[in-house]
Amino acid sequence: MDYNQEALRVHKENRGKMAIASKVALKTKDDLSIGYTPGVAEPCRQIHKDKNLAYDYTIKGNYIGVVTDGTAVLGLGDIGPEAALPVMEGKCILFKEFGGVDAVPLCVATKDPDEIVDLITKLGPAFGGFNLEDIGAPRCFEIERKLKEKMDIPIFHDDQHGTAVVVLAALINALRVLKKDFADLEVVISGAGAAGISVTWLLKAAGVKNVVLCDTKGAIYLGRKEGMNPEKELMAKETNKNNEKGSLKDVLAGKDVFIGVSGPGTVTQEMIKQMNKDAIVFAMANPIPEIFPEEAKAAGAGIVGTGRSDYPNQINNSLAFPGIFRGALDVRAKDINEEMKIAAARAIADMIPASELSKENLLPKSFDKNVGPRVAAAVAQAAVDSNVARIPSTYDQEYENAKSMIK
Repeated sequence: MDYNQEALRVHKENRGKMAIASKVALKTKDDLSIGYTPGVAEPCRQIHKDKNLAYDYTIKGNYIGVVTDGTAVLGLGDIGPEAALPVMEGKCILFKEFGGVDAVPLCVATKDPDEIVDLITKLGPAFGGFNLEDIGAPRCFEIERKLKEKMDIPIFHDDQHGTAVVVLAALINALRVLKKDFADLEVVISGAGAAGISVTWLLKAAGVKNVVLCDTKGAIYLGRKEGMNPEKELMAKETNKNNEKGSLKDVLAGKDVFIGVSGPGTVTQEMIKQMNKDAIVFAMANPIPEIFPEEAKAAGAGIVGTGRSDYPNQINNSLAFPGIFRGALDVRAKDINEEMKIAAARAIADMIPASELSKENLLPKSFDKNVGPRVAAAVAQAAVDSNVARIPSTYDQEYENAKSMIK
């Protein structure tokens, strides 16, 4: 099948991938009087007395905006907000299918971080949370940080945190297979954009002691001048404890884990051979990875993961973000914090029973409808335990609720 041509046909015939459907009947005079005027005035009056009742009487409690400026879309780059719309629609239907979350695309015609922050802040009363998507680095870090400071609803940049959660899930199971510990790992990450930096932070939070982060100029280290920005300056302080210098090839030698969120063909078989025995290689650039799985295995890699769907161990964000938002929304979390992300990663990893876990089977499949409820339950419990939940819930309560929402 030619997926490009088929996608054009499907998008044109349906005029996009989304529609709005009414939850209530509108067939009689009474239906209209309840759904609209005069009956609608009463929930308005109640919300006016207590704005938090918007969660009970409107879509707000299960409604998020998927926000982009179209500057970093998939592998397409800066293609603008209109051209980004098909991707945002796709994200919204994934939210609905695998998380039971209603989502709407918000493609904004500005690249100014402050304008984007101001716009989302002003839209806040109608939404339960916002998913930031395909916004270029380093502006994406600034936008998310400012929104978290200004708002008390979940703000989640999936290119950063969704990627980090699924990478962590895959690594948890890779270490189970190889019987290794986080604290013993020497990790190299290629790509110092949104995904690479977020993966770094989450791995450190999970117990990895040393990460060397690389960009096109090589290792990021304290004192480097070329190609730096404020985010990389912070990474230089928080990573690379031995202050290693040099190219990706130089620093990859003798390491246990390679995580690629950069570009095609940046790793050779010779570089894999220089890594430690049973090296873990997650080469996630898509559609052409840093090194193809068969090449990495032939060079001696112990476990290999990829961003592609035509190889084992696909590391796919759709395992994470629907359930994360489901759980966060259901307990009305003020934030999506590190504890919730780690809980989501562990929930994804635990979907693979010990009897089925292997080098070729680290993660559940993207279409497994059991993943969302398990992730939601773990995230909700972590939100309660870390004091960011407004509504108390137990793991079992949220699991049953999420199952009812994800059909």
